[in-house]
Amino acid sequence: MKSKIRLTFDKCKKAKRPALITYTVAGDNTKNNSLKILNKISKHADILELGFPHNTPIADGGQIQGSSHRALKNGIKLKDVFQIVKKFKKNNPNKPVILMGYFNLIYQNGENNFLKSCKLSGVDGLIIVDLPYPENKIFANKCKKKSINFIQLLSPTTSKERMKKIVKDSHDMIYYISMLSTTGGKLKVSPKKILKNYNIIKRVNPKKNLVIGFGITDKTISSLKSANGLVVGSMLCKTITNSLKMRQNPVTNLVKVVYSLKRKII
Repeated sequence: MKSKIRLTFDKCKKAKRPALITYTVAGDNTKNNSLKILNKISKHADILELGFPHNTPIADGGQIQGSSHRALKNGIKLKDVFQIVKKFKKNNPNKPVILMGYFNLIYQNGENNFLKSCKLSGVDGLIIVDLPYPENKIFANKCKKKSINFIQLLSPTTSKERMKKIVKDSHDMIYYISMLSTTGGKLKVSPKKILKNYNIIKRVNPKKNLVIGFGITDKTISSLKSANGLVVGSMLCKTITNSLKMRQNPVTNLVKVVYSLKRKII
């Protein structure tokens, strides 16, 4: 049986457009608003990435750190993240949810316990930033047995030999980090160069769904729409931050931003 992630990519390919993948932090700015955000933006986003907040991030830039800080300040725990996913999935069973975060939380929780919670709440995939290939092989296999996609990461510095191994071992989605930066950095590489690197990876196995993340905003998204999927995160976290500063509703403002992003790739 095809995974919900695979089915979503198939649907987007039929529509001749990339999948729009949004990233927000679980519990930002409250648990309640976090759930409202997922419910509302899911009308325009194809796949929802939900970050579990972390106090010592490796790849997250200032905007996502700000979101994590708000969520942690509000006392969000891992069990709350699973509750948010479970409540969202109750009304949106076919919309894929990917959890993104760091291995420390999984390790503390116990791998098997963590995967059991993923399964019970309806998580479709995992991106674990600090668990690289091949160290992730055992855990990735555990995910596969639970029908949870483990999403491998590739970057501009990944060697051709290593790339082939990662693509071969990947599940239904691979994440290409467009540039050497933390999230939310200004796009330092031209979209043309990003797509050139992207196409080198695609040629290894054209059937694999490859998405691009890092540096994608409303200004850059349309120039990358030949990709299978595009991830927007920091721009959304920034929208929440600005909404709170202006005492506006972050949910309403985020819906407008995600709708606008979707229009640019149709």
